[in-house]
Amino acid sequence: MTIDLETVARERGIKSFLISYSDLFGVQRAKLVPTAAIKGMQKSGAGFAGFATWLDLTPADADLFAVPDPQSLIQLPWKPEVGWLAADLWIDGREVEQTPRNLLKKLKADAAAKGFQLKTGVECEFFLITPDGHGIGDAADRQEKPCYDQSALMRQYDIITEISDAMLALGWNPYQSDHEDANGQFEMNWAYDDALVTADRHSFFKFMAKSIAERHGLRATFMPKPFIGLTGNGCHAHVSLWRDDKNLFEDESGDLGVSALGYNFIGGIIRSADALCALFNPTVNSFKRINAPRTVSGATWAPNTVTYTGNNRTHMIRIPEAGRFELRLADGAANPYLLQAGILAAGLDGIENKREPGKRLDINMYTDGHTVKNAKKLPLNLLDALRALQQNTVLKERLGVFVPAYVKLKTEEWHSYARHLTQWERDATLDC
Repeated sequence: MTIDLETVARERGIKSFLISYSDLFGVQRAKLVPTAAIKGMQKSGAGFAGFATWLDLTPADADLFAVPDPQSLIQLPWKPEVGWLAADLWIDGREVEQTPRNLLKKLKADAAAKGFQLKTGVECEFFLITPDGHGIGDAADRQEKPCYDQSALMRQYDIITEISDAMLALGWNPYQSDHEDANGQFEMNWAYDDALVTADRHSFFKFMAKSIAERHGLRATFMPKPFIGLTGNGCHAHVSLWRDDKNLFEDESGDLGVSALGYNFIGGIIRSADALCALFNPTVNSFKRINAPRTVSGATWAPNTVTYTGNNRTHMIRIPEAGRFELRLADGAANPYLLQAGILAAGLDGIENKREPGKRLDINMYTDGHTVKNAKKLPLNLLDALRALQQNTVLKERLGVFVPAYVKLKTEEWHSYARHLTQWERDATLDC
């Protein structure tokens, strides 16, 4: 049944709509459309100049149209007269294949043709910091091991509960919020769902957390490593594959309760992990998290080696219980749609080619990781990750025209970074 946005707006008191899309860098772009104009926008889309955002388009390209998906409608809990809509991008009557949401929808359709549905949940970590970005928002949050600190959590009660109440009202079924391992860091969890639903909610969650934090005089950041001595912002994904109402990863007779198909899916992730870093760890700053030295709390909680295990948080992939696995690779900068697309592309390759994940390791990687001789190391920087993506035939085939567009723009970002002279370089080299 088609949802008529104009009718919905009258029923809910919506005065304006944000027609929104995420570009290749995960930046959310939008136009604010009055309800009086939404009928035409629902049919033809809101017009954008594609070159003005990170989409690998030129000023000579025709108008980009963002066609809203009515199923994605979210009424802003803190400003209910505004409705947010995730949009799909079109040019000259054709979908723009390299754009993140379109890419995920294509991969989702590929999976559906094989009878598969990816369901995921994400653990969104973020810091509440001062508006200038230089300090923790709570000056009293100074414990060496602040994880789960009750007092620090309650000092940010107003922000955390406003976000949680908003998710409750939206029907996301949030089930817990906590102070995380770094000073000023928090995590909020909601129920897992279809991969596209999770990506839309993930995208909106980042916007919502930032907006609500600003209303309280603070700033929410999902930056992977905003403070060098503290644990970084991860974005762990919990993954399962379904057919109808059956979890295909669950098997009582399988090792740790996971089916052979589930291990093949994990095998696909492991095979392409270094290339997936380009999507899951998409900034220069990302590699200060996954290759971090020991933090103030005693652990980085981030991987640097491609390994999997049981219920052990020191590995890239852990299997906490039967029927699912947790991928701990991605960070807070990951584009919500590319996170899901990368998981699906690599996992389907694993299933189709019956890729084995290798031997499960049950060691503490933080203390004994140096004893592992045959496991791949994750890239040391963004450029290495981009090169791995360029060389990965599986992802190049499954992600199609997205890969050259993304690699081109991200390589330009790397060059921009490399042109900067840091104070460290001056301190270390002036007297060489």
